Amino acid sequence: MTLDNIKEEIENAKTIVLLTHENPDGDAIGSSLAMYHALKQLNKEVDLIIPEMPPIYGFLPGVDEVKKESAITHYDLAISLDSADMKRLNGFANYFEDANVKINIDHHASNNMFADYNFVNPDSPACAQVLITVLEYIGVNITKQIGECLITGIITDTGGFKYSGVNTATFEFTAWLLGLGVKISDIYKKVLQTKTRTHFELQKLAMERLEFLEDGKIAFTYINQEDEEKIKPQTGDSSGIVEIGRDIEGVEVSVFLKQKDEGYKVSLRSNEYVNVSDVCLMFSGGGHPRAAGGTINHTLEEAKERIVNEIKKHLK
Repeated sequence: MTLDNIKEEIENAKTIVLLTHENPDGDAIGSSLAMYHALKQLNKEVDLIIPEMPPIYGFLPGVDEVKKESAITHYDLAISLDSADMKRLNGFANYFEDANVKINIDHHASNNMFADYNFVNPDSPACAQVLITVLEYIGVNITKQIGECLITGIITDTGGFKYSGVNTATFEFTAWLLGLGVKISDIYKKVLQTKTRTHFELQKLAMERLEFLEDGKIAFTYINQEDEEKIKPQTGDSSGIVEIGRDIEGVEVSVFLKQKDEGYKVSLRSNEYVNVSDVCLMFSGGGHPRAAGGTINHTLEEAKERIVNEIKKHLK
């Protein structure tokens, strides 16, 4: 049983490194910090490496202990959290590859089972919810501190409990955390309702550029490097922009492109029936049926054309 293996490997490991995907969101950060505190509770020597930490999550316990990189190059155990592919591990997949043993904990249906031991539940709305099972199995006491990290992951990946993946276990755990003293409403406000000024400026620009294609079934917008040089956004400020188009009546798929040094980062969201994870597989990515991402190394117009043409194959 995978959980038995995970428990045994954690018990045997002296040095452990935790990694998550590039451009980390609340689930990636919340899950990673929860696992960090859990392993500390088990008296393990553990490093959590997240090169870029969005300031919006600065309230979480343990944020000041996160490392941008490590002087250690070889760990006994590497644990990946909320990443469907080893290539997405923050550009530090070498820590994972070089470890003696590798564990992968995730909830993406597109996960390619890249570790020695893979505990992946695509029916879970967040990696943080998958992690609850793991922590309980390995004998961790889920404290208020760990609970704050886990609920941050759940809130962000469920859009505040509004996405279809939410299940009864989600609310049962949330209710239990309320009893533990975790202030759910405060965390909700911090991660979903509070925006930096630079986030607002990026969002406003993206809204001004928003256009509708295919009889309004596709919403498209973008941010380029010139915009970022002018606005000077903080890490994570482009998060959530793709949802602007999705929330407009009649739109089935929302497309948001963010320019990188080469090409664009692709973010897609859908409403009812288009599996955007399948679409993003065509652009070196993947994710969930209603939320996915990828990359495309073309000009803006070429990228737009290729992505829209791929989406059109899935429209009714």
